[in-house]
Amino acid sequence: MQLVDLDRIQSARTLLAGVVRKTPMEHARDLRRLHGGPVHLKCENLQRTGSFKIRGAYTRIHGLSEEDRARGVVAASAGNHAQGVALAAALLGAKSTVFMPQRVPLPKLAATKGYGADVHLHGDVLEETLAEAIAFAEETGAVFIHPFDHPDIIAGQGTVGLEVLEQVPGVATILVATGGGGLVGGVASAVKAVRPEVKVIGVQAENAAAFPPSLAAGKPVRLSALSTMADGIAVGSPGPVSYAHVSQMVDDVVTVTEESLSRAVLLCLERRKLVVEPAGAAAVAALLQHPGAFEPPIVAVLSGGNVDPLLLLQIIQHGMTAGGRYLKLRLRVPDRPGSLAGVLSKVGELGANVVDVEHSRISGALRLGEVEVSLNLETRGPEHCAEVGAALQRAGYTVT
Repeated sequence: MQLVDLDRIQSARTLLAGVVRKTPMEHARDLRRLHGGPVHLKCENLQRTGSFKIRGAYTRIHGLSEEDRARGVVAASAGNHAQGVALAAALLGAKSTVFMPQRVPLPKLAATKGYGADVHLHGDVLEETLAEAIAFAEETGAVFIHPFDHPDIIAGQGTVGLEVLEQVPGVATILVATGGGGLVGGVASAVKAVRPEVKVIGVQAENAAAFPPSLAAGKPVRLSALSTMADGIAVGSPGPVSYAHVSQMVDDVVTVTEESLSRAVLLCLERRKLVVEPAGAAAVAALLQHPGAFEPPIVAVLSGGNVDPLLLLQIIQHGMTAGGRYLKLRLRVPDRPGSLAGVLSKVGELGANVVDVEHSRISGALRLGEVEVSLNLETRGPEHCAEVGAALQRAGYTVT
């Protein structure tokens, strides 16, 4: 299979001038100490439609003949590709139809409709939605716009790599969130053509990682199940085009846990003031989970920022727990007036914040004259957690 070359990616960049943003590059000083050198964040979460997807979608639809565009385009997506196709089609005067899963977050649904797409909800998982979109294309003659498995899509996404080389000329490692492989394949194709020594690393959620078994097998392998908060990279199998690019051009594919993903979203929000969805933060999750594993200077691509506010709230809480910012304690204290107040006073002196408290006299493990106090505390991190627990023990409380 002939891979997308530099000329094709440069042509895509010329085409996209005035259509997409050259997104900013942020210096992440707080991640520098983990890797012994500069770490930068390529902010595609600030791209039009909130992700890199507009690059590939516009390139693909522009490449259609006038006759094909007149038949309209159709896509299937949980959010980011849907918005990219909807906007690209509107800019190019084509009618767009988008199929989305039944439980798609309302903000993504509203945004896709807002860009002018005719939206249909179908299926509980993206595979079902994808099948329905393909069937629609066959029935109506609309052109199916694949989310990652087409050379024009890969060429458009590859323009991210050209920008990275310009913005951080000395980059040694580029980390890219990876689902179907269109973005990482495009970035690798661009980067390797100019600076073949730069390492390009794909990052997948460990519960939705199709590339490691596919690369081991030497062909695309389909996962039997997907389970991750990072819906933007939850892809059951790479396609033949994206697989060829990743297998030949990408240096490695690593996986990250759900805890690392939530910590990464929280770090971007708290330290960088950037709203990033779990899939978009996968590269940062790899930096947190694998300290010292990548050669600096490092660029981590923040691939998208379209996150449902309700999910974001859950992720923040999950990330704070994973980062040791919450502490749950059970204490046995004397059953007499003022005991609970004494515990809470001590916790306040230690600088912990009480989230909730439960006071119970009913437990078979309690001795006569004892009560159990359960505390959920907000802390400053793991060291503070240990300090609070030890101090309560020294104060004479039985801590479990």
